[in-house]
Amino acid sequence: MQNTLSDEALAAWLRLSLQPGVGPIHAHRLLQCFTNPCALYQASYATLRAIVSAPLATQLVAPLSQADAQYIERALRWATEPGQSLITPSHAHYPERLRQLPDAPLVLYASGALRRLEQEALALVGARNATPDGLAHAHAFALYLAEHGFALVSGLAHGIDAAAHRGALKAGPERGGTIAVLGTGADIIYPTAHRALADEILSADGLILSEFALGCPALAAHFPKRNRIVAGLSLGVVVIEAALKSGSLITARLAVEMGREVFAIPGSIHSPLSRGPHSLVKQGAKLVESGADILAELRPDPGRLAKYSPSSPCAQAPSSPTWDAIGYDPVTEEQLQRRTGLAPAQLQVELFTLELEGHIERRGHGQFVRAHARTTC
Repeated sequence: MQNTLSDEALAAWLRLSLQPGVGPIHAHRLLQCFTNPCALYQASYATLRAIVSAPLATQLVAPLSQADAQYIERALRWATEPGQSLITPSHAHYPERLRQLPDAPLVLYASGALRRLEQEALALVGARNATPDGLAHAHAFALYLAEHGFALVSGLAHGIDAAAHRGALKAGPERGGTIAVLGTGADIIYPTAHRALADEILSADGLILSEFALGCPALAAHFPKRNRIVAGLSLGVVVIEAALKSGSLITARLAVEMGREVFAIPGSIHSPLSRGPHSLVKQGAKLVESGADILAELRPDPGRLAKYSPSSPCAQAPSSPTWDAIGYDPVTEEQLQRRTGLAPAQLQVELFTLELEGHIERRGHGQFVRAHARTTC
């Protein structure tokens, strides 16, 4: 997809993004003194020296290195391929919410449908080693929010991220869609196991974004930077299952600093992955139990909200002392026997029936929990 800027202008933006020692914050400060990167690189040493240090002024007036020239040529060629773009702050599709950040990316490498950047967006993040309940919640919330027109933003990681992308995709390309923000170059899918998911995102009019140079591998330092874009694109961040020290809580903190909403989905008090969301609630995040709770905050119009809670079944709950004794935390058969007073044989029959009907799930070590409600109501 051709960019609306000339190759010369795009090359100047790319060069600035590659400039050693000049990050996005410093670059934007420099551009306050010039109309665009082309003007910056055309400035004299004397003009630059009045603004920056002597070493940086010398660096900015130096000829473009061969390695940078080759990379810029490669990136410009990449952007001519169908569905691929280089988006700079001068581009019509540059997200306005990102533009507000002091460290707004200088160049975004984009693959897919740029119209997703024009939609209201919500980020949904959480643990990579998520529980089955967490994955189900992420899928259900993303599906519901995408059906209501939100583009779901996440990081294409294992666990909650992938479930969020898949939930949004299930809503169909005519709905909110999904945006995957990478911690690698836009030409590298990480983890590699999500290559098929990335292809599905693109085929469903989704979008893949990265600020990192083409060919850039997955490095630990990249993911906090990626997380600021996840938060920056969005009206708010939804956190599902996260440890106290996790990238998801970093994303939530960044969202708060940006003035975005933070929503946290509670979980079992016995789960380490509930500590992150519970901590956020204690700090003022909004506790949500359904997608409608989120819409009530962002679109406070009751007539627009479909009452759907991913944790509440539409069908009538079974009438059984065993069902009443089983909660959403794992419980053993011995514990159930003490709670119900049923004979072992009768308890086993009821457990088998409830499991066969899909009301409960059998976990490891002989434990049972209520099954997550799969409903379309």
